This record gives sequence, structure tokens and C-alpha cells, in this order.
Amino acid sequence: MRMKSIVAAALLTALFSGYASGVSLVYQGFECQNAVNADNTTPSETLIESKFKVIEDVGGGMFYLSLTGGLPRFINDNSKICIDSDTAIGFSGIPAVDGLPTRLDAIDATAYFNGQDLIIIVNSINTDLNSGRGTFSTFTTSFVFPYSNTLILTYNPESSSFTLKKIIHNRGFVHTNGSASSITPFAETILPSFNEGEIDKPKILTPTSLIEYILE
Repeated sequence: MRMKSIVAAALLTALFSGYASGVSLVYQGFECQNAVNADNTTPSETLIESKFKVIEDVGGGMFYLSLTGGLPRFINDNSKICIDSDTAIGFSGIPAVDGLPTRLDAIDATAYFNGQDLIIIVNSINTDLNSGRGTFSTFTTSFVFPYSNTLILTYNPESSSFTLKKIIHNRGFVHTNGSASSITPFAETILPSFNEGEIDKPKILTPTSLIEYILE
């Protein structure tokens, strides 16, 4: 069995390294009912795929991926799982080109694979698109939330799949408001980690239910 595992891992490494483009990892589940609440894992009835497609072999076990569909959302000590298709992919936009930021269909990811362990990093930005001006020259920007998700998976040679072992999840926060008539014209809030409260730690999440990405 050990020799079979070694051979399978070697073949998979060769596959990723030599013919990486087009290889995909797919997990099928149900979309989250609540778009932005990371603690709400209630699934809807909408079937969806979390899909990582290998775009480029960078060398040294490093790969560029494209994520569509979203990421599994779960919390510790709870078996419920849904797929977050909103904050995991998020928005992008340049005013001169796009006008308002628009929701993305896919987002880039970066991966490292050593033949057994696969680590994937996904960064996204979500916004409520609620900027505006008020009375007396007041203004406020949208509430902007940068997200970082680091997935740790292990390869299963018998099933040609990857089991998700942990996700390191972090949400930041950026917001500006103020008034042109004030002595201090604007106030900026920038929090690198804002998950449960101000200046907290990233969440280290371990699924209690099996989450398997199938190699396609």
C-alpha cells in the first residue's frame, strides 16, 4: 500500500508539473443561504461547485490557479457545510475603466504541492457598495472587507482526491468617513484582522464533515 501511494503521488506530481494547465479540483455542495456571515453555514437548495483550475506551473511545486464557485464555509464543532460564493470571490474594479466595482465570476489563487500536501491561498475583497455624500459636506466610503483563505489539503491516492484538513480564514476592514467642514476632514479605520471583533486573530477552522476535492 505504501508503494502504491508513493507511485500515485509521483504520477500526480508529474501530472501537475508537466501537464498542469486544465487540471481541476472540484468539490460539489450547496450555496450558502447567507452571503456574508462567516458563522452562518446554513445551505440553500442551490447546487454549486467549488472549482480550482490549474492555470500555470510556476516551478518548484508552485502553481497559479483560478477559483470559481466559491469556497466551503464551516465552523469548528459543527457538521454543517455550505459554499460561500460571495466573499470568497468578491469584487474588483478601477473607476476609470469599470465605473463601480463589479462582482467577479472567478479569482486567482496560488498553490504549493509537494506530492502529498497541497496548500492553496485565496485573497479576495468584498464591499457593500454603499459610499455616498450626506448633509453639510459629509461623506462615507463603502465598507470594504479584504479576505484571506488558506486551505490545507492532503492527497488520497486511492480515490484521486484531496481532503480538506483546515482553512485559515481572516477578514480585514477598511472604511473612511468625514466632513469637508471639519477640522479633521476624514477619519480612516484600517483593521488587518476583524473576524469577531476589533484587532482579533485569524480563524483556524477544522471541518468535522468530510470535504473532498476530486481531481479532474
